[in-house]
Amino acid sequence: MRLKSKDVISIDDFSKDELLMILRAAEMCEKGFLDGRFSSLLKGKVLATLFFEPSTRTRLSFESAMKRLGGSVIGFADSNTSSATKGETAHDTAKMIESYADIMAVRHNIEGAPRVMAEATMIPVLNAGDGANQHPTQTCLDLYTIKKSKGRLEGLDIGFLGDLKYGRTVHSLVRALMHFDCRMHFISPTELMMPKYIIDDLDKQGVEYHITEDLHKTAGKLDVLYVTRIQKERFGDPLEYEKVKDVYQLDKDILEHIKKDLKIMHPLPRVNEIHIDIDDTGHAIYFEQAKNGVFVRQALLALLLGKGDELMEIGHDE
Repeated sequence: MRLKSKDVISIDDFSKDELLMILRAAEMCEKGFLDGRFSSLLKGKVLATLFFEPSTRTRLSFESAMKRLGGSVIGFADSNTSSATKGETAHDTAKMIESYADIMAVRHNIEGAPRVMAEATMIPVLNAGDGANQHPTQTCLDLYTIKKSKGRLEGLDIGFLGDLKYGRTVHSLVRALMHFDCRMHFISPTELMMPKYIIDDLDKQGVEYHITEDLHKTAGKLDVLYVTRIQKERFGDPLEYEKVKDVYQLDKDILEHIKKDLKIMHPLPRVNEIHIDIDDTGHAIYFEQAKNGVFVRQALLALLLGKGDELMEIGHDE
C-alpha cells in the first residue's frame, strides 16, 4: 500500500526498495498473464491516456495493462484532437480529467509538463515521457528486463550506445542504476554525450563510469548493451542530425567483439542502428523488453490504485 496514490513523474522519486517492490509486483503480473487471475483486479477503474506526442509501445502497453486488469481506458493519441489546440493548459487538462478517470498516463513534448499536471490533480499521474527529460515507467520495465535476463541487477557492466544527450530512456535508467552498484559505459559521438548534470550526479554518488566513442573497444566488457535511436525530432538543426544519424549500426560483425552472454536492449522504435540479422541471435531481447512493458505497467497501475496487497496475495495463490 506504500505506493498508493503516488505519482510516477521521475525515477528519482523512488527508493531502491520501492523499485524492487515494483519489480516483484511485475513478476506476479507476468505469472498471472496467461491464466487471467488478475482479470478483475481493477474492475470499475478508468485510466486516461493523454498522449501529446506519438507513441506505439508505451500507449498500447498501458491500455493492454489496464484492460487485462479489468479496467477501462479513455483518452487520445494525438494532441491535435484535444483542446490543447485551442490553448488549454496542461494544468486545466489535468483538472478536467480527474473528473473522468481514476489515474492518468501522460506523454508530452514539454519537459516538466507531467509534473505540472500531477500538481494540478488529486489522481495519480504517470509520466509516459516528457521531452528529452525522463521516462520512468520505461525505466521500470528496463530494470525488470535486465533482472530477468541476467538474474541480478547488482554489479553489471552496462553500456549505453547512441543518443545519450536527448535519450530520456537512458537518462532515467542511468539514475535508477545508481542504486545497484553497476559500472556504466557511455558510448556516443561527442555531440550526443550524456548530459553534464547526470555525469555530475554519478560523480557525487561515486559511481564508476567510462566515456568513449569506440564501441568495439568497449563491447567485450559488457553484460548489457542498451542501444538508442538517434532522435531526429530532437534536433533543431537538420544538418547536425545528418552528421550523426548512422554513426553506430549493429550487425553480426559485433558478435566477434562481445561476451557470449551479452544481452542487447533497445526501447524501440529502431531505425537502422540494429540490423535485423541480430534479431535471431540469443543476444537480442528488445522485443521481450517491449512485452515486459505490459507486466510492469500492470504492476504500477495496481500499486498506485491501492491494489498492491491484493495483487501479491492473488499472485502467491497457486
